[in-house]
Amino acid sequence: MAATGSAAWQPQEEGLKEICGLLEQQISPSSSADKSQIWQQLQHYSQFPDFNNYLVFILARAEGKSVEIRQVAGLLLKNNLRTAYKIISPAQQQYIKSELLPCLGAGDKHIRSTVGNIITVVVQLGGIVGWPELLQAFVNCLDSNDINHMEGAMDALSKICEDIPQVLDSDVPGLAERPINIFLPRLFQFFKSPHASLRKLSLGSVNQYIMLMPSALYTSMDKYLNGLFGLANDPAAEVRKLVCAAFVQLIEVRPSVLEPHMKNVIEYMLQVNKDTNAEVALEACEFWSAYCDAQLPPAILREFLPQLVPILLSNMIYADDDESLIETEEDESLPDKDQDLKPRFHTSRFRGSEDAEDDDDDSFNIWNLRKCSAAALDVLSNVFGDEILPTLMPIIQAKLAASGDEAWKDREAAVLTLGAVGEGCINGLHPHLSEIVAFLIPLLDDKFPLIRSISCWTLSRFSKYIVQDSGHQKGYEQFDATLMGLLRRILDTNKRVQEAACSAFATLEEEAAEELAPRLEVILQHLLCAFGKYQRRNLRIVYDAIGTLADAVGGELNQPVYLEILMPPLIAKWHQVPNSDKDLFPLLECFTSIAQALGTGFSQFAPPVFQRCINIIQSQQLAKVDTVSAGVQYDKEFIVCALDLLSGLTEGLGSGIESLVSQSNLRDLLLQCCMDDDASDVRQSAFALLGDLARVCPAHLHPRLSEFLDIAAKQLNTPKIKETISVANNACWAIGELAIKVHQEISPIVISVVSCLVPILQHAEGLNKSLVENSAITLGRLALVCPDLVSPHMEHFMQSWCIALSMIRDDVEKEDAFRGLCAMVRANPSGALSSLVFMCRAIASWHEIRSVELHNEVCQVLNGYKQMLRNGAWDQCMSALEPPVKDKLSKYQV
Repeated sequence: MAATGSAAWQPQEEGLKEICGLLEQQISPSSSADKSQIWQQLQHYSQFPDFNNYLVFILARAEGKSVEIRQVAGLLLKNNLRTAYKIISPAQQQYIKSELLPCLGAGDKHIRSTVGNIITVVVQLGGIVGWPELLQAFVNCLDSNDINHMEGAMDALSKICEDIPQVLDSDVPGLAERPINIFLPRLFQFFKSPHASLRKLSLGSVNQYIMLMPSALYTSMDKYLNGLFGLANDPAAEVRKLVCAAFVQLIEVRPSVLEPHMKNVIEYMLQVNKDTNAEVALEACEFWSAYCDAQLPPAILREFLPQLVPILLSNMIYADDDESLIETEEDESLPDKDQDLKPRFHTSRFRGSEDAEDDDDDSFNIWNLRKCSAAALDVLSNVFGDEILPTLMPIIQAKLAASGDEAWKDREAAVLTLGAVGEGCINGLHPHLSEIVAFLIPLLDDKFPLIRSISCWTLSRFSKYIVQDSGHQKGYEQFDATLMGLLRRILDTNKRVQEAACSAFATLEEEAAEELAPRLEVILQHLLCAFGKYQRRNLRIVYDAIGTLADAVGGELNQPVYLEILMPPLIAKWHQVPNSDKDLFPLLECFTSIAQALGTGFSQFAPPVFQRCINIIQSQQLAKVDTVSAGVQYDKEFIVCALDLLSGLTEGLGSGIESLVSQSNLRDLLLQCCMDDDASDVRQSAFALLGDLARVCPAHLHPRLSEFLDIAAKQLNTPKIKETISVANNACWAIGELAIKVHQEISPIVISVVSCLVPILQHAEGLNKSLVENSAITLGRLALVCPDLVSPHMEHFMQSWCIALSMIRDDVEKEDAFRGLCAMVRANPSGALSSLVFMCRAIASWHEIRSVELHNEVCQVLNGYKQMLRNGAWDQCMSALEPPVKDKLSKYQV
């Protein structure tokens, strides 16, 4: 190839021909050539210094070649620059840039668009500073009045605004003002362009700056808003959609700028919420939830509710092209396709007060106007409560009364509406709840599958109240009818209904808990029957329903008659699913719940389950370093699920797990998992298991205790603690559990752990509540076993520690922490003097100290200070306390 770097680089005819030939073969569908071979050949050419010059030459100047070939050359160039821009010579960089700029106004739209993509990559890597001519070229094109030039520059500019908006809002050496100040007036000007493409690109570009809100945009807000109102009824749907998006973003980021115009904006949004274009209507519909989230005065929106509510309801009727209508035709006997299975994610175990709530979307289908309208109505009902019922109920009643097959979508939308407002309007609906439930139960047997499925969901939205009212005869009959109705639907022949019924049943289980006990046999029979007939996707939901049932009824499950129904099918499935199949995750989770519920009753099933978890962890740890010998692909989620099931077993079996642990290499595997720097969720679950094992069989951790302690302490000593907060939380909890079992042996790490816990307690306001609680408890447990080591440092942390202790609910862990507090005060009474008021508040936070021994210790501590503080100092301390605190302290004879 030609020598590079000369001022007027020229391609060699032969090289040009060869590269064009390869590109032609690459894109030709009929070419018999091996595509991977062509790809290798192109990669080979990439090593020549001036290959990129050839590509830009083909893109910019190969007029005789097809647009497709020129475009492919451009895409290849873009990818090459992405990886190698910074290492190619300045002369080449300059050549490429000089060839790109004239193409901004190319006659072909695809060429212009490809050039815009490449320019964005160059700016991303070299900045605006590295290309001073670019801004002038943009300005010239935008001001040229030639549609190709204006559109080419606008397209490139919009891509920069989308991918790297901050570069235009930065100071550029040699420029009097920031680039954004040069372009904004021109973008506003284009809002009035006769060309829809320019209106769309310019508005889309300005919208990218709402989040960043540079001062240039803030100071021209009136101009922007006038521009938006000017485009409000644009003939192009894409432009109307962008106008809606702008209002939604503004209300999220800067609601104050819209407040003076709010009525106009709301009236506009009501109008476009009925737009014939579904995408525009969807964008407009996002506005109502955003308005409520922005905490703006509800009064402004209140007067529009009688117009808004009917619009939302009419948008909740299934559109003719809704994918659910097509899916509903699917029979249960059809196996699921792989793309039907949404990726599922297991949440690692978390030790503490804030168990992560998993928001289970009812279905993983596409967000659309129907779902957005229902979500908006849900939010509105939570803000305005029963105020929306007078507008809402007549419409619901009319839709429910619509008879005939052709009106089924209206009836379905009415049931969806009831469910959507079921939470927010419960006060107004509660007096009629038994009528509503009595109306919904027969709909579970409707001939239309989507009415059956939505009735399941809506009943689940009322399940809390159905359970609450089950104390009297009529209420119990309704609870039972709901329960049996959902169980019938679990065995529906339609996949969509099966899914809705299982999810609804899981919600009912959570609310009903032990109320389910009398019905356990029939529930298990239905769930296990479903287990036998479901396809893969819905099978996951049955596992969840079985797991939720176990969590709900606990030890009630531990009866031979129930175990005979439940366990054989699960064990058969357990043997059937291989260790490398992701369908194992929900099964492992299900077993975790069952093991915890059955407690020692699970012992008969435990050995093979335990052994399989060990095998999974072992083979995955091997796969991480050597996939071939492991025979499986590495996937950390298998390790996380297996660790969590081992935690469930440990929790369920208690010290009964000892024999299994002693005959395995769990200790060494667990240490490896605790040290897995690449996967925080593996570490999170590993430390949860470490704490669980510390409780029941600390002796088995003993041989590697110092390593466990060092690695756990390391999790707390990290500047990035906020990024791995759940790991730190579990490690902190595990250290505390180990401390109370191994006593003095914890001493080597005590000081380093305390020095990590103190900053957590001192900066508690920015951190997760659970980490703060666990830190306070672990600090107390360390003080309990090593008071001589911890007490000399008391005055550094007493105040923030006592504040944290006073937030913790009464339980055994809080008792340990206070035993530690008493031990420290005995060792160093003067260390707490300056924080005595805080200590008294912490003591007063107890509802009741159940342990007589601890109660007496606290009395001694308080009385010790009362005697120590003479000459009115004690009374002065007491006068600083709030009256309820003083009342609580009277229990301790002071």
